Amino acid sequence: MAKLTMTSSRWDEITALLQDEQGLRVKYPKVAEYLDMAAQLAGTGDAQADAQFDLRFVHYMTGGSAVSSNPYWDIVEPFVAEHDGRRVVSDGEAGMSARLAFAQMLLQATYAYAIPAPQTIEWVADFCADLPIIELGAGRGYWAAQLARSGLTVEAYDSEPPDKARNVSFPGAAGQADIWHPVGGLTEFAARARSADYALFLCWPPGWGDAMSSEALTMFEDAGGERLLYVGEPKGGKTGNDAFFDALSARWRLETVDPNFVSWGTEKDVAQGWVRI
Repeated sequence: MAKLTMTSSRWDEITALLQDEQGLRVKYPKVAEYLDMAAQLAGTGDAQADAQFDLRFVHYMTGGSAVSSNPYWDIVEPFVAEHDGRRVVSDGEAGMSARLAFAQMLLQATYAYAIPAPQTIEWVADFCADLPIIELGAGRGYWAAQLARSGLTVEAYDSEPPDKARNVSFPGAAGQADIWHPVGGLTEFAARARSADYALFLCWPPGWGDAMSSEALTMFEDAGGERLLYVGEPKGGKTGNDAFFDALSARWRLETVDPNFVSWGTEKDVAQGWVRI
């Protein structure tokens, strides 16, 4: 793993933070939770590599936008490897250690369920061309923030915007941003123009029979939508419902799949671009 470099002043800040255990728990409870559990969980077997990951986790989770505009990626990037033709975050041929799996759970709740690698953001921009993007089920708006930074026009909406409502998937905590990009509610989305002059983006829409994905797709079709970005697992996985995938098969054509998409080693998600037949 490439070692993390930082200024001496930043190093002093982190040192002081780690020496103040009570202060760390108050200011950054999720970081304190990770450090407590990491010490008890099996890692890579390489103590130096584990320590480097821990330092990277602490640095980016406590530094905010001052140290990175995409901290999620900067934390996991050194653990990206090729496995079975896919780019995945893992820490060994066997997959993911218990330590990394616990970090995954915290990072997904802090940022987003899917990882927005820079190459994937470029792929999205190529697929959308000049179309603006509307993301439904945007969570904290982390992907929307990365897309907007690349120059794309993005609107984000969620049934439970984390800065306005309790969202069990993205709970609030001290020391972390509630949102990374403005996230409107469904009432605000319903009030916008009905014409689907945009690309629809669904990133990890809920699965287990939840109708959100199929209802969003039907609404998009009824409004004349023609380009869909989907980041999630295949049919039968953790995202989308059967009606969503059946509609894609019947009325849409898969135009492109991002070959550089990065997934957690425990997930089977992909990034796909669909066009209306």
